[in-house]
Formats: sequence, structure tokens, C-alpha cells
Amino acid sequence: MENLLLKVPEVARSLGISRAKVYELIAAGILTSVKIDGCRRVRATDLRAYVDSLPSAS
Repeated sequence: MENLLLKVPEVARSLGISRAKVYELIAAGILTSVKIDGCRRVRATDLRAYVDSLPSAS
């Protein structure tokens, strides 16, 4: 079964960026996240939507 919620380090690994950059994207409202008892998580669907919204390289 696919994880529905991803930890920030998992998101960073998936995108090939740093954890700090993931937190920057979250703080800027570019990447949506949820907080559960103090734990920051990103929905797999929100991660996919973020990736799909990125412009194609020309």
C-alpha cells in the first residue's frame, strides 16, 4: 500500500532537494502540508499536484 502521508525527509528524497527547501516550499504556501500532533506531513496527492504544476524545461 502506498503511503498517504509523507514525512518531510521522504518528500525531500522524492524531489531530490534538501529538507530545508521542502520547509521553504511549505512556508511559502507552494507545497501544502498537514500537522498531526506536531508532526509535519505532506499528502501524497499534494506532492503529486506540486510536481504536476511545475513548468516543463524548454
